[in-house]
Amino acid sequence: MNTLTAAHRTLAFDTIVKVNNLDNGRDVTVRINDRGPFVKDRIIDLSYAAAKQIEMVGPGTAKVSLEVLKMVRNPYPFTIQVASFREKANARRLQKDLAHRYTPVLLKEYESVEGKLFRVLVGEFRDARQAATTLKELRRLSYEGLMVRLDR
Repeated sequence: MNTLTAAHRTLAFDTIVKVNNLDNGRDVTVRINDRGPFVKDRIIDLSYAAAKQIEMVGPGTAKVSLEVLKMVRNPYPFTIQVASFREKANARRLQKDLAHRYTPVLLKEYESVEGKLFRVLVGEFRDARQAATTLKELRRLSYEGLMVRLDR
């Protein structure tokens, strides 16, 4: 919270990113240390200290651009998060439905600020392009999804 860090869905941990607030021109350099955001149309979650530095604390969100300053090799595969549920039974039902078409379909427990969630994940892809192709297919089937890294 009090350090210049951020969460990103796919960038490797310890990647250094410059975040520019497009509304006011202020920027901050952060280190990726977490996964997220898991909200559609958001690309990065900043720590409180980083958000404060680019005057984003009041509004909570802003249009930003990212510039990767130091890239760290991604040792983990990509996956598609199709949904998350509070109830494990609901996640298992979706997992079973998707398993008829995809393999693997994983269920991962995630501790969020809202409590325990159960994430349904489709596939393990070494290449982001392969994951993007599956994401498009899932969207054609009316599933909203997000490409994320499958950290172990």
